[in-house]
Amino acid sequence: MLELLNVNPSSGDPIYRQLSEQIVRLIVGGQLQPQQVLPSVRQIAEHLTVNPMTVSRAIQQLVEQGWLERRRGQATRVAERETSENTSRTELIATEAKDLIAQAKQLGVSLDELQAIIAAVWNQ
Repeated sequence: MLELLNVNPSSGDPIYRQLSEQIVRLIVGGQLQPQQVLPSVRQIAEHLTVNPMTVSRAIQQLVEQGWLERRRGQATRVAERETSENTSRTELIATEAKDLIAQAKQLGVSLDELQAIIAAVWNQ
């Protein structure tokens, strides 16, 4: 799982948010299965070369949101979720799509141009 995680310290998004969003995408995308054990906070922090408190904050946020579960003395696991898989995927991508559309409008890119860009990048 560690090889699927990466953060960009120079990004405008805080590292804990980048990490939590990536873990959610891995869960929704099926790379992380319900009840799968996550690496320890220390292991994740060492892999990403970030402060363990940053990783802990991301994990705690996901526990509070119901994506992960923690029990005293046990490893952190992916939580069982009852939500529709398609709904979660749609919700995740909709946020990113809104940002992309807003940027395209600011730059004066038409819908047809944007669709062509997406198709070209998709097929790379």
